[in-house]
Amino acid sequence: MQLDALIQFYNDFSPTSVARFPEFYSDDAWFKDPFNEVRGIAAIQHIFTHMFGQVDEPRFSVTEKVVDANGAMLVWEFCFRVKRWGKGETQLMRGVSHLKFDAAGKVCYHRDYWDTAEELYMKLPAIGTLMRGLRRMLAA
Repeated sequence: MQLDALIQFYNDFSPTSVARFPEFYSDDAWFKDPFNEVRGIAAIQHIFTHMFGQVDEPRFSVTEKVVDANGAMLVWEFCFRVKRWGKGETQLMRGVSHLKFDAAGKVCYHRDYWDTAEELYMKLPAIGTLMRGLRRMLAA
């Protein structure tokens, strides 16, 4: 497991970094987030290439790690600007990645957890108003 190098990979992530996934991920690695579920390095690379097409100034920052013999949990923040929103303010998402490693120390399982309602939908111009209203209505 090369966890510190993987963390640095994500902290320094850029469009050219996408080509480096084979250094850290097994050939048949599984990846899931709230919008995608894929297997294989090429499919994972496609997700991140797509991300760079959708957002400006994306930046990951791993803020905490929890490690055991079989894997790790990485707590992260993701800052970005949505291209379709023009030069709007920087958005911030917080989430956690659950990672498992194969015998060679490469990521074979990567599951991202983040709250799509709070971290994304509530920030959207139209649906955000509805989501914020629902939140106020349901809050104790």
